[in-house]
Amino acid sequence: MTTPEGSTPMNKPVAPSSADAAARLAAIVGERYVLTSEQDMAPHLVEWRGLYKGRARAVVKPANTQEVAAIMALASREGLKIVPQGGNTSLVGGSIPFDGGDEVVLSLSRMDRIREVDPLSDSMTVEAGVTLLRAQEAADGADRLFPLSLSSEGTCTIGGNLGTNAGGTAVLAYGNARELVLGLEVVLADGRIWNGLGKLRKDNTGYDLRHIFIGSEGTLGIITAAVLKLFSKPKAVVTMFCGVPSPAAALDLLARAKAKAGSAVTTFELMPRFGIDTVVIHMGCRDPLASVHPWYVLMEWSSPSDTGLEDACEAVLGDAIEAGIVLDATLATSLDQRNGLWRIREALSEAQGFEGGSIKHDISLPLARVPEFIDEVNAALRELVPGCRPLPFGHLGDGNLHFNVTQPVGADKAAFLARWSEVNALVHGYVARYHGSISAEHGIGRMKRDLLPQFKDPVAMDLMRAIKATLDPQGILNPGKVL
Repeated sequence: MTTPEGSTPMNKPVAPSSADAAARLAAIVGERYVLTSEQDMAPHLVEWRGLYKGRARAVVKPANTQEVAAIMALASREGLKIVPQGGNTSLVGGSIPFDGGDEVVLSLSRMDRIREVDPLSDSMTVEAGVTLLRAQEAADGADRLFPLSLSSEGTCTIGGNLGTNAGGTAVLAYGNARELVLGLEVVLADGRIWNGLGKLRKDNTGYDLRHIFIGSEGTLGIITAAVLKLFSKPKAVVTMFCGVPSPAAALDLLARAKAKAGSAVTTFELMPRFGIDTVVIHMGCRDPLASVHPWYVLMEWSSPSDTGLEDACEAVLGDAIEAGIVLDATLATSLDQRNGLWRIREALSEAQGFEGGSIKHDISLPLARVPEFIDEVNAALRELVPGCRPLPFGHLGDGNLHFNVTQPVGADKAAFLARWSEVNALVHGYVARYHGSISAEHGIGRMKRDLLPQFKDPVAMDLMRAIKATLDPQGILNPGKVL
């Protein structure tokens, strides 16, 4: 289509100036909730690790779904690009605008109401800006459990958790975020509101639309509220830290635990000795066991019954020790001890920063192949970057590893991090060979957008592009992310 000089096609509106955009947004939410100064916008324009920084016309903070709808109707008419943002804890640049300065960050932080807690239906309805910790506390107040658990739970929000289909430490028993949702409320790119806030456990009336938006990273619609599944609170919890000789032994322990207790096994986290060293040296954690072991497992069992769980755990551990699968173990006998064991796992990511540069990966693999993958990739990495220190750790129970690589001792940090793409290519090449995924729980965002077509089925990519074109034909929702 050709147009006279200076004009644009009818389906490509000319976006207003930044000043005009801010004024129109202020008419919807009030001047107080439209930020335009560099200082005020700064916290919204950088990822917490500092990997991604951007610029924006403004940051707008709506108070309710109707204001989000009005903002998106304006954006659709005027061609404004919108970047939805929750707690801004993304690890792949998914909530940060690009540096062109033509995007508007839509922060959902003011939408933080817990609309309803319904213990009878084991559900609660919360807005997108509610932090994960507040959602957990609201469930606890009703004598229920919301099991999603992440190290960033005090800051990350339900909208972001659902937008990225967050995983965490309890996926083994409860599933990831996608499996913890009964219904959604979503504002579409044109400003329409889809009210899908149902509590039904069974609803076979056509396509299940919630699954289109969960994991879409704000590129298809803006999640403004959700009905979350709740569970009975466990009456007994047993937390144990085990030293094991290898990842293969850890998998054997997992199989024995599941055979004995099934879904009562709620957490199964794998860590190498190098990881334990980092948290003991840099984070003030205590060494969990009296002697040093090559690998460690943090395992937790929980049960609605308050009897028999600890005896069952001890029986499994006793058999595993006799078989040489477990070398040593400790069971937490108090809440303080349990928190101390969990602190070791939760401090791993932060502790790596004290050892220099760290090149990170968020991958998943078929469970049975994890041990050989670790062996092969560790050897290949040490050949590629002599002296590097691989640190594969994470949610072994569901096949998700945070396969991080720390720089050699004394190496130049910048020079090491400059090899990020090279190291990624090696690790992701093995992931493809083992039929795994290059993004297990962090999403695609900006970081892995260009990698995605290399690992995703071409037909799946075509379908994703078709869905995007249907729901966001102008490309105004989180442009440049995922696709």
